[in-house]
Amino acid sequence: MELVGVPEHLRVLAESVVAEAEKDPRVVAVIAGGSVASGTSDEYSDLDLVIVCTAEGQPELLAGAEEFAGRVGPLLAAFTGEHVGEPRLLIALFGSPLAHVDLKFVTPDGLRERVEDGVVLWQRDDTVDRVRKESVAEWPQPDAQWIEDRFWVWAHYVAVKIARGELFEAIDALGMIRAAAIAPLAGIGRTTRPAGVRRLETLAPELVPALKETVATADAADCLRALKASVDVYRTVRERVQVVRRTAAEEAVVDFLG
Repeated sequence: MELVGVPEHLRVLAESVVAEAEKDPRVVAVIAGGSVASGTSDEYSDLDLVIVCTAEGQPELLAGAEEFAGRVGPLLAAFTGEHVGEPRLLIALFGSPLAHVDLKFVTPDGLRERVEDGVVLWQRDDTVDRVRKESVAEWPQPDAQWIEDRFWVWAHYVAVKIARGELFEAIDALGMIRAAAIAPLAGIGRTTRPAGVRRLETLAPELVPALKETVATADAADCLRALKASVDVYRTVRERVQVVRRTAAEEAVVDFLG
């Protein structure tokens, strides 16, 4: 079995998933996504697999997803992905050696709405090929105006949390601002697969010194400093896009920060 792009430390698990799929008539294909699909996998990569299954078989496969994973290898822990809005997903940890594997059980119709085509590791028939001919993979792209419409509300929210002494809430919110506002704008034109702050150091190395200043400790003065730094970095990356600036909100919040 030739598993194109699957790193060595995940190869045995990938082979086991394919072997289980071949034995189960409800499964029609196994597709690798994530870093395998993008060609960026390394010794630290997880394994993101889409298990394409019949519409009739999907409910049973989802109900028995953990049992399916247990047949694949030494399963240490597993849970479904409702917390990320994806109940079709089983997130699993195998070991030893430790390996993180995501198994998403998708029908052919469900495969039509996808963010990537992925690498087909195995298929029973031409179902995946037909779906790909009839639909297009679309990776969600950032909406700069959506971000600008929200950024100043978020910044004010963080400032109030700092003033109230809710420092860990403020630190979490600063991280959200990096992931939901700064990183998406910084990545425009630099990646077609934006994913929050992931690989931001590589995508925008010139921003790293300024981004370091957006990280705060559990100290009110330091949180306020990091928030002001976040505003500065946001203004920098906003220069790369065309938006209707919420100038009144921007001026009011900057004045509020002092």
